[in-house]
Amino acid sequence: MKKKPIIALIYDFDGTLSPGNMQEFGFIEAVGKTPREFWTESDAIAIGSDASNVLAYMKLMFDEAKKKGIPLRRESFRDFGKHIELFEGVKGWFRLINEYGEAKGVRIEHYINSSGLKEIIEGSPVAKEFKHVFAGSFIYNENGEAEWPGFAVDYTAKTQFIFKISKGILSARDTVMVNDSMAEDQKRIPFSNMIYFGDGETDVPCMKIVNMFGGNSIAVFDPSNEVKRAKARKLLRQGRVRFITPANYTKESRTYRVVCAIIDKIKADCELQSFSRYE
Repeated sequence: MKKKPIIALIYDFDGTLSPGNMQEFGFIEAVGKTPREFWTESDAIAIGSDASNVLAYMKLMFDEAKKKGIPLRRESFRDFGKHIELFEGVKGWFRLINEYGEAKGVRIEHYINSSGLKEIIEGSPVAKEFKHVFAGSFIYNENGEAEWPGFAVDYTAKTQFIFKISKGILSARDTVMVNDSMAEDQKRIPFSNMIYFGDGETDVPCMKIVNMFGGNSIAVFDPSNEVKRAKARKLLRQGRVRFITPANYTKESRTYRVVCAIIDKIKADCELQSFSRYE
């Protein structure tokens, strides 16, 4: 029996599925700061120490929680995740696309590739929709409290997860299998079967890689934010993405029409490729 082609939809999170940074939905308020105050302090740490922006915000989260006596447990992060706001249509999006893929004879898988925190995403209303979440995380002590960054995901670190998804590797820490040579036809999900969703500069390396190897990258933008719209148009002009669309995920949206058209093309390409083998 011929296997169904697998199509991977890979999403950034902040600004792509959600209109804000995930730390802003509960955590920053809990430590008594405004988003502007928190991110200004985080940037100051990164600039002052010439450090990673991601490690800087993780340190600030740790320090502020400790100062306020807030225990940072996995459960605490997941509780913050329950309050994440999502763009219109996100909650029903996965069912829509899964059903469309099923009707077209392909298998759809959804992944997160984020510089945010895995534990917060795992508490979000759509956490169950993803085959795997690649994101930052903390190391927890014997009492279950965060005590050190375990994994920080910046814009270059994101690229490794694209290759891991292609090879079917779900371990964030793996550095062996991801670098093993593998024939294109042996990869679980070829790059041509990938659709990457992002909203900004941290997604550019992934967008370029997916496009370069025959996949499709989409820049989404908050339709109420002209700065974000202009940024998406710039990415399109520069050839970093193939499509741009407002961050609306309803069945009536441009996003849905674009993704369905890409799925149709991937299925047609897979069928055409099968004719190249004649026995």
